[in-house]
Amino acid sequence: MTIAYQRRFHLRCRVLAGVLVCAPIGIACAGQAQAPLAPPAPQVLLAAPPPGAAFQQTVQQQQLRDQLQQRQLQQQLHQEVSNTGKRAFVGHRQALQQIDQANRAQQQQDRASQQDLLDRYRDAATLPQGAPVILPAPAPAHSGG
Repeated sequence: MTIAYQRRFHLRCRVLAGVLVCAPIGIACAGQAQAPLAPPAPQVLLAAPPPGAAFQQTVQQQQLRDQLQQRQLQQQLHQEVSNTGKRAFVGHRQALQQIDQANRAQQQQDRASQQDLLDRYRDAATLPQGAPVILPAPAPAHSGG
């Protein structure tokens, strides 16, 4: 399982849990009919996204996935080189400690870099919306009497 898949799965679980928690409240409130106290609010519509936005989004996501895979391969290579280098320093405790410290620093940097890529991927996954268009509120209906 990839990290992106796990993030999407956890996000879906959270949304589902939120819906399940809020559904009974919404059903209870829907059953109570109330007369409108204030005039209706103006409607806000979103204009369609730019024509090439979906394609650009797909390309950007693919580029970010490729970068993430490349970084993961680089991490594996770095770890293998580090393990090979440690063998040369068997018995030199101070040298091994320095190698371990350098490895930890590299891992922290790699994690931060991967998190940045994942954040950018998540941001790219949201399709850009067009500009909001505000419509005037409909006039209240009066019954003749």
